[in-house]
Amino acid sequence: MPPAFSYPQAFARNLGWVTPAEQALLRAKRVAIAGMGGVGGGHLLTLTRLGIGAFHLADFDHFDLANFNRQAGATMSTLEQPKVAVLAALARNINPELQLELFDNGVHHANLPAFLDGVDLYVDGLDFFAFGARQAVFAACAARGIPAITAAPLGMGTALLNFLPGAMSFDDYFGWGDLPDTEKALRFLVGLAPAGLHGSYLVDPASIDLAAQRGPSTIMACELCAGAAATEALKILLQRGTVAAAPYAYQFDAYRNRLVRTWRPGGYRNPLQQLAMWLIRRRRGAKS
Repeated sequence: MPPAFSYPQAFARNLGWVTPAEQALLRAKRVAIAGMGGVGGGHLLTLTRLGIGAFHLADFDHFDLANFNRQAGATMSTLEQPKVAVLAALARNINPELQLELFDNGVHHANLPAFLDGVDLYVDGLDFFAFGARQAVFAACAARGIPAITAAPLGMGTALLNFLPGAMSFDDYFGWGDLPDTEKALRFLVGLAPAGLHGSYLVDPASIDLAAQRGPSTIMACELCAGAAATEALKILLQRGTVAAAPYAYQFDAYRNRLVRTWRPGGYRNPLQQLAMWLIRRRRGAKS
């Protein structure tokens, strides 16, 4: 017979980096994650091992072979199974005491109040091109005073932004409004990683097609996203350590062994951001 589950024993090796009182605080926290793919699935399993006690999870998709290179729940045994159900089972296998609420038709305007009800933090795991859902969730977090983190897998690294109550909002930073999806994609890409560390080693630029909503991703980037976002989550939830809010951002690129912290006051309106977007539009125009 295997031993019975014990929360104190399961997460005892966190102690030293957190105090017993802080671990108890993490156990009482509720985190919402939309998207259970390469990034979101990693967020869930990392935060579960940190000892977070409750989650709201949203995803409408199923696993397929195209997910195998980067998504924690993608295996031959889970093909065509719902991502949210698979990841929930994996998380419960780590901590059977988890409180989980599953939103298996994704997150949308109708279920946003329930998705964010009682939540201490939102961690973004949505697909890069899920513009409508992302815009709605971040706006709802801002309205409710819920801190929100987005970490993007770019190249072989991660770019991270925190949107905190009282600081610059997602809408102000990216300025999406009612713009076409191609323009939202461009502003999102440039805004996530103003340093652009990942661009220098892309071997096939044609693999990125914003209009077709297609781009490459690596498992290294997804796992770095999970580690970086969980560290920010710990600091936010325990209210200790420095948490830089947008328009500050940082990008760590493991391929280039570089970490860059950026500051773009005005967000998309910043002259450096405008220049970066102009250069990308010019390159795209030259290729067409």
